[in-house]
Amino acid sequence: MNPVTDPAQQPAELGGGAHRSAAIALRELLGLLDRGAPAEQFTRPAAGARSAGADAGEQALVEEATRVALDIRRTLDQHRRREAELTALFDTAGDLAALRDLDAVLRAIVHRARMLLGTDIAYLTLNDPVAGDTFMRVTDGSVSAAFQQLRLGMGEGLGGLVAQTARPYASADYRTDDRFRHTKTIDSGVREEGLRGILGVPLLVGTRVIGVLYAADRCVRDFAPDAVALLASLADHAAVAIDSARLLEETRAALVELNAATETVRAHSEAMRLAAETHDRLTELVLRGGDVADLASEVAALLGGGLVVHDADGNELARVGCEPVPRPAQGVAASRSGGRAVPVDGIWVCAVLAGPELLGSISLTGRRDLTDSDRRLFERAGLVTALLLLLRRSIAQAEDRVRGELLGDLLTPEHDGRPRDTGSQTLRARKLGVSLTRPHAILVLHCDTALRPRLAAEATRQARSLDGLAGLHEGRVVLLAPTDRPGVLARSLAADLGQALGVPVTVGSAGPATGPAGLPAVYAEALRCLEALHALGHIGHGAGLPDLGFLGVLLGDRADVGGYVRHVLGPVIDYDKKRGTELIRTLEAYYAHGASLARAKDALHVHVNTVVQRLDRIRQLLGADWNTPARALEIQMALRIHHVTATPAALPPQL
Repeated sequence: MNPVTDPAQQPAELGGGAHRSAAIALRELLGLLDRGAPAEQFTRPAAGARSAGADAGEQALVEEATRVALDIRRTLDQHRRREAELTALFDTAGDLAALRDLDAVLRAIVHRARMLLGTDIAYLTLNDPVAGDTFMRVTDGSVSAAFQQLRLGMGEGLGGLVAQTARPYASADYRTDDRFRHTKTIDSGVREEGLRGILGVPLLVGTRVIGVLYAADRCVRDFAPDAVALLASLADHAAVAIDSARLLEETRAALVELNAATETVRAHSEAMRLAAETHDRLTELVLRGGDVADLASEVAALLGGGLVVHDADGNELARVGCEPVPRPAQGVAASRSGGRAVPVDGIWVCAVLAGPELLGSISLTGRRDLTDSDRRLFERAGLVTALLLLLRRSIAQAEDRVRGELLGDLLTPEHDGRPRDTGSQTLRARKLGVSLTRPHAILVLHCDTALRPRLAAEATRQARSLDGLAGLHEGRVVLLAPTDRPGVLARSLAADLGQALGVPVTVGSAGPATGPAGLPAVYAEALRCLEALHALGHIGHGAGLPDLGFLGVLLGDRADVGGYVRHVLGPVIDYDKKRGTELIRTLEAYYAHGASLARAKDALHVHVNTVVQRLDRIRQLLGADWNTPARALEIQMALRIHHVTATPAALPPQL
């Protein structure tokens, strides 16, 4: 055995001094190993032995011991490094097992790569299949904003080549390494970060590359195979983390979709239940004879808002829980064309249709947003409203037909040559809510022929509000209404109906008459009044025969002379009677002497100023046009009749 390498024989072969020098050196080497001292300190025991005068054998022994100690130190370093690497890998596996935040796991992996490989920086890029490149995902130790936002095309730079080939690549000095395709963007980012030595390994999921893990130094560095292997192991963990996160995200998305589907099913089931309940309630409402107002109350309660129902002309039919709302024409048109309820300025509008025919609309207030189920409920309310309006129209048409038949019978003197059964007519009228025991007037209405159906419909609506009858008789629109002032009603109807139709409506009236017997004659008078209005050019006006002056007296079957005098001179006669004046006598003298003030004052034996004052009072009583030719003619006729047939006391009371 070599005495240099056989420690068992060394004490016997060495002298006492050599033994002491070797022992000291060996103890010092053991101490260095125990402390884990740097490698350069292991040369000191051999140097100490030489300075102590150790001979060649002793020196050889110490040097051999130094070599063995360094080998042991390297082995221990490898074990420590391997232990650290394994610890890091175990920690990474633990992170993956408790994966909650992918970014946190990737940051931990990149940080461990930097620590274990002892590099200045570590970073990770992920491939973008859509853009066809790879982009920076996580960095550790980076100081350059431009570098942190780099995107590398496939095959560009070191990382692009790794992503393209699925193989690790290392460069001791990337700036001067011409194995890689340099680009201005990549080189600028690398230069700004100050990198030289770069190692990149692929992130693999099966055989598919999803990104690259890097470790880099700001100085020239060769990366050993064990560094490549370590970084590859960390890259495998990173790939697992990314794939696990993807699967977890897909699972979460699937759960979200499942929950959404469950919620949709639940909502649909609830909507079906609500729809069935609503259908039952609305059907019950229709079957028990409910009207539009009942429907509006029911729907408003179901939807928790206010409801307004309009007919096709915009007239309000019912309103619940809100202020009056004008019919939104734009919303009605949109709903009609689309077949769905639409929102307009915070109000939901649904057109009420019977096929293509517009029957009206319903408006919901207080609900800016409607769920799908509430919207369907609102639209179903539109359908039920259409049904009710159709029923109401059918009933109204039948009732109007009955009313029209009764009106025709009341206005016809004889029926099939037989005397009129006025008792039966009175009973029929009572069943329709019309009491013929009250005074009634007849009004004949006329407008452009094309609008006569609308005029008849409006007249029917007016008749209902007046508790009267309306319809077509002998091709004319006729209205029977309870009133003792037919002229006033005629003027009102002419104005209202003319505004509603947008064309002039002329109304001739006559009456009143009590009971059915006198109605045919009153109708004939009303017709003559209408013809007189047309002859006089009073289109678009309404009047009764008394309103036509002396012409009305001539046209009327019943010559109401006293009424005519009262109509023309009543205010003057009343003024004389109340104040004892002589305005009537002054008028007679004025007209008798050719409207001459001088001759009138002589006939009256008063001063001319007195005549002027009396005529001014007459103007105040009769109006500013009292002395126009037409009015003057009426006044003179009334003065003559008053003079020969009546006294103020015999005049009928003023209407």
